Amino acid sequence: MRCPFCKSIDTEVVDSREVMGGESIRRRRQCSKCARRFTTYERIDLAEVTVIKRSAAREPFDRNKVLGGIMKACEKRDISRETMESITDKIEVRLRSEGIKEIRSMRIGDMVVKELLHLDPVAYIRFASVYKNFDSPDEFKKYVSLLEKRPRPRSKKLAKG
Repeated sequence: MRCPFCKSIDTEVVDSREVMGGESIRRRRQCSKCARRFTTYERIDLAEVTVIKRSAAREPFDRNKVLGGIMKACEKRDISRETMESITDKIEVRLRSEGIKEIRSMRIGDMVVKELLHLDPVAYIRFASVYKNFDSPDEFKKYVSLLEKRPRPRSKKLAKG
């Protein structure tokens, strides 16, 4: 594996662990030349899942697009990259394990919204506003009211104190 920093091909694996319930392997690597560390993932390459966009265009499923949307929604929130990766992994595993060959982008968005609803209210509203293409304050109110109707989990801060 080529080092992304100095481009040397002399790198070694310093740690490996299974992620996604054994569906993927996360490897920490270190460059022998510049000594910097980086992470790579090894995944099973199954049949492609085709995403049908709103415009009816078709494109291969790209987990990085899903992760990018989640990262934008979670920006400046106390949510780890690992948690965001985990949500993306969960969605990808679901698509592949169900043998889905084609899926509408709206359905993927529904999966993300459902995960964010349980994770963080602000990230949920951010993602939903872009995904559902909100164009009025009333649409924000609708989603906020859904949040208010949910039973509130105990605050992490209160549970610690």
